[in-house]
Amino acid sequence: MIVDCHTHISFNEMSSGPAEHIKAAESVDKCIVLAPAGPTGQVNQQLSDYVARFKEKRTGFAFVDPTQELMSPRRLSSITDRLGLAGAVVYCADCGFHPANSSALTFYESAQELGLPVFFHNGPDLSDNSVLEYVQPVLLDEIARKFPALKIIIGDMGTPFVEQTLEMAARHNNVYADLSINAESPWQTYNTVVAAWERKVLDKLLFGSGFPRGRAERSIEMLLGFNRLIGNPHLPTVPREKIQDIIERNTLDLLGIEKK
Repeated sequence: MIVDCHTHISFNEMSSGPAEHIKAAESVDKCIVLAPAGPTGQVNQQLSDYVARFKEKRTGFAFVDPTQELMSPRRLSSITDRLGLAGAVVYCADCGFHPANSSALTFYESAQELGLPVFFHNGPDLSDNSVLEYVQPVLLDEIARKFPALKIIIGDMGTPFVEQTLEMAARHNNVYADLSINAESPWQTYNTVVAAWERKVLDKLLFGSGFPRGRAERSIEMLLGFNRLIGNPHLPTVPREKIQDIIERNTLDLLGIEKK
């Protein structure tokens, strides 16, 4: 099974709207759709309506800003019970809050209780007003330690702090990293995958396209041809079967979503 763990959708038909997303998802078995930052009630309802039309192939993660509303288990349960969404996405840098502030910690506690995975989407497409400091994956260390049953996904390998992401994945059983491939940056992809292989955390990487920035079919093609990316026999390689494992990893089962 191929699961694209990182896709976006805009409900503005002029830009990566539903029609384009539907077409892009044809090359995978299932995909996770992350709600955009915006008015919570509006964006989450729109996402809910969209994934409900394709529930066999789409799983939605609701947008949450814990600094704007208290996320108790009762309030957070509406994400699954009313909206039919299976996880949450936070944009700490864009929303301007430290990942481990007190309001956020209350949210993580509720998410852990309800079994909702949390996707930290903090890069690389940050605005001029985003707080780069809050992108650092090391800031999630306290969260991973306090809530060991909370499934944490670090988006885009925590770019530009990839080494911190690898350390977090190695330290914590509940931390995973989204390997969203940029087909236009083969050298960056090569270095990231080799570093994960040498750090022995390839099994913590989840396949993603980052749609609309990337496309799943191109990302898969790049990964399958990974050891030919550079064409230098003296550079390190990674066993093809390990690359195949990333592509075919059942992310939904790993995050406990399929069991709900």
